[in-house]
Amino acid sequence: MAFSAGDKLGPYEILAKIGAGGMGEVYRARDPRLGRDVAIKVSAERFSERFDREARAVAALNHPNICAIYDVGPNYIVMEFIEGEAPKGPLPLEDALRIARQIGDALEEAHGKGIVHRDLKPANIKIKPDGGVKVLDFGLAKVAQTEARATGEDSPTLSMAATQAGMILGTAAYMSPEQARGKVVDKRADIWAFGVVVHELLTGRKLFGGEEISDTLAAVIKDEPKWDQVPPKIQRLLKKCLEKDPKNRLRDIGDAWELLEERGTGIQPARWQWPAIAAGLLIALGIALWAPWRATQPVDRPLVHLEVDLGSDVSLPSANSGDTYQISPDGTRLVYLSGNPAKLYIRRLDQSKPTELPGT
Repeated sequence: MAFSAGDKLGPYEILAKIGAGGMGEVYRARDPRLGRDVAIKVSAERFSERFDREARAVAALNHPNICAIYDVGPNYIVMEFIEGEAPKGPLPLEDALRIARQIGDALEEAHGKGIVHRDLKPANIKIKPDGGVKVLDFGLAKVAQTEARATGEDSPTLSMAATQAGMILGTAAYMSPEQARGKVVDKRADIWAFGVVVHELLTGRKLFGGEEISDTLAAVIKDEPKWDQVPPKIQRLLKKCLEKDPKNRLRDIGDAWELLEERGTGIQPARWQWPAIAAGLLIALGIALWAPWRATQPVDRPLVHLEVDLGSDVSLPSANSGDTYQISPDGTRLVYLSGNPAKLYIRRLDQSKPTELPGT
């Protein structure tokens, strides 16, 4: 059943149709009770008890990078309405990493609650005007029962077998190999899809594709990713996400950032190391600022008392006058007047004989 602006769906007032997806049509609506806009996904068929259970489990997720579910009706789901666009590559590395980190945080939160997305793709991700990332439709692919249609590049959530055991869910181009084979999947399927999405954000091209869904699924299972347009810094991470055998794949999305290459060698510091690094940088900065200042400060030298025997042949013109002798600033030499007429002599304090300065 299609809705038009002004129609009512339960307590919600339909404002406009904003799209269609694997579950059905999507509308922007108004919740008059709370005075807020919401997004409503409407299915052509009534939800089963299983779907209702799963949707309410997803509604328990509370994370800034996860689109919130507010309500579940007999054939519709009410969600947070998000202004924004799906991410599209190619993007600079830092922009792609900023988006990837937020997607990863959303997956980590859901996986920690035992919820697997199963249909992660750019169409289920929105970038808000402030740069924040929201991941949509968490866990709903697990219970969606729609039929396959369209092409492998932009197919909806799809079911390609009648029995639950052989069901293939997800969008073909972003499926993990085990998902494409119809096997039971876990959070590692999301980690594969994460790798595919980030690869696409960096290169601007789909990693796996084909004219038909079967071609795309075959590419997912057999083809190896191309790395020519992927910055070396992130290749190690993506290669670990895109292991075809889930046993060799990255197991926890929270460990992803330890696999980022730092300038082509080494590993990016783990989260717990950043405070120590920051403290070290502050200390280094303090030393760098202190050293030049210290060099300009006068040095307090201890007072030194000396007894110097000049010999019996030395006659100082005025023994009480400070002008008759001086110690050099470095404390190594003595200069004095002697004789009549007076002449200038210089003597190292570590030597016994002076040297007359000619012409004085």
